[in-house]
Amino acid sequence: MKKRMIAIVAACVLAGSLAGCGSSASGTAASGAENAGSTASETKGNDDAGSIAGDTSKDLKEIVFCLDWTPNTNHTGVYAAKALGYYEEAGLDVSIVQPPEDGSTQMCAAGQAQFAIQAQDTMAAALDLDEPLGITAVAGVLQHNTSCIMSRKEDGITSPKGLEGKTYSTWESPVELAMLDYVMKEDGGDFSKVVQIPNDITDEPAALAAKQTDAIWVFYGWGGINADIEGVPVNTWMFSDISPELDYYTPVIIANDAFLQADPEAAKAFMEATKKGYEYAAENPKEAADMLIAGDDTQSLTGSKDLVYASQEYISGQYIADGSSWGKIDPERWDAFYGWLYDNQLTTHDLRGKGYSNDYLSADGAE
Repeated sequence: MKKRMIAIVAACVLAGSLAGCGSSASGTAASGAENAGSTASETKGNDDAGSIAGDTSKDLKEIVFCLDWTPNTNHTGVYAAKALGYYEEAGLDVSIVQPPEDGSTQMCAAGQAQFAIQAQDTMAAALDLDEPLGITAVAGVLQHNTSCIMSRKEDGITSPKGLEGKTYSTWESPVELAMLDYVMKEDGGDFSKVVQIPNDITDEPAALAAKQTDAIWVFYGWGGINADIEGVPVNTWMFSDISPELDYYTPVIIANDAFLQADPEAAKAFMEATKKGYEYAAENPKEAADMLIAGDDTQSLTGSKDLVYASQEYISGQYIADGSSWGKIDPERWDAFYGWLYDNQLTTHDLRGKGYSNDYLSADGAE
């Protein structure tokens, strides 16, 4: 999860650095479909992904899917779809690859991957340009934001106001800090009374137990579950419980705009197969977790089977949750967060109504 937060910081840098290259963004996206196809075989990562479907055919259309960091339970549906042969049945040969140094957004926008994992908050930097990068969110992986602040149970930090006088490990992201300031005000607290320290933590529960920090931002489905696995008593509170505007989509699947325009049928085929993978993972957490572990060619999950199983049990319940079906993005919730960013001067442009589409998933109840 550390790489996820590095991505938040990178997104803030992106907002400035991409402004300088914004004039070439449209040109990059315009060649996206061609580039994605031509580099598919060159950028192949995990071809097997624990596949039980057999060898792929030369006739299958190559699709590159870029992760946002090393494999974890947010990605399980993609690994399950590959392992169960859903992509092959859809006429696709899907390669799952790791992100480059400049991130999955850049790789997708440049056409080196047709699809990638990102998040609504970090997407904003790529969209908040005079010439936005050519990416569109085509599915919400989880229905709700599971971001939370985790602290030692003994300290009694059960709400945002409780952070006053405590140390908080920060990535110094403007969005991160603005969210904390906002929820503390909502709770009657004062963010200026929080002692901010740099976040270089890789094991959040261990850092709390060692009193390296009093509080840290985690994603409950991994960091919170890991606290249980490591036996560290903690308190957590979620941003989405404090303010509905902060119940944004994280993570999401994004797609290259040029690819969507050039081959909408292939895009729909990929998304339908992916939807089946996440639906399988929602109903079969242990079996799906095994597919994730088997497909992890980075070996980052080695020795973490207990955490993966426990995380998957929780995350499987979040894929659809109270939604009508997997992946569907609620326009009101999407716009609420981007409206919040704009109202709090965290974006230059009003991004409401931008950056997402439900058109590549079948309608509720459709086959």
